[in-house]
Amino acid sequence: MKQMDYKKKSVLLVVVMALAAGAFAAIIYGKGDAPSTKVVENNKNGSNMKTIQLTKSEFMKRVANLENNPTEWKYLGDRPAIIDFYATWCGPCKVMSPVLEEIAGEYDGKVYVYKVDVDSERELAAMFGIRSIPTLLFIPMDEQPQRVSGALPKSELKQIIGEVLHR
Repeated sequence: MKQMDYKKKSVLLVVVMALAAGAFAAIIYGKGDAPSTKVVENNKNGSNMKTIQLTKSEFMKRVANLENNPTEWKYLGDRPAIIDFYATWCGPCKVMSPVLEEIAGEYDGKVYVYKVDVDSERELAAMFGIRSIPTLLFIPMDEQPQRVSGALPKSELKQIIGEVLHR
């Protein structure tokens, strides 16, 4: 009997969490439905997507070579960047995806917006101690990166870009 009660409570908890996630998305976007999302697979195929999918080897070339320089941060890019550590199964990550696409379009030529799939790039995620997703890494040109966990509304992302990346 107690086993059955536990199963009922588990199912109820999952339902409540799903409803809470939907309400969270509605609060962030100020409407009943969260926008439809498409997780970026790769922008090298000529699509109009502005975010750039990173593998560990691309990260080492474009962002920072943490293997050759593990004790000192040295950003390799020519403009500030945002890195979205996400997973394809993550609800809040799916909510953030179209927002980051919009940010990438609005700041095209001014800020790189990179994406790292934590399931495909486990070693890279481990290098940054990513324990929750989405986690965003804001990388200014000549300063240390700053990290924020959780889904953020577009207005807050723009505020952070202004304060951290474009000082």
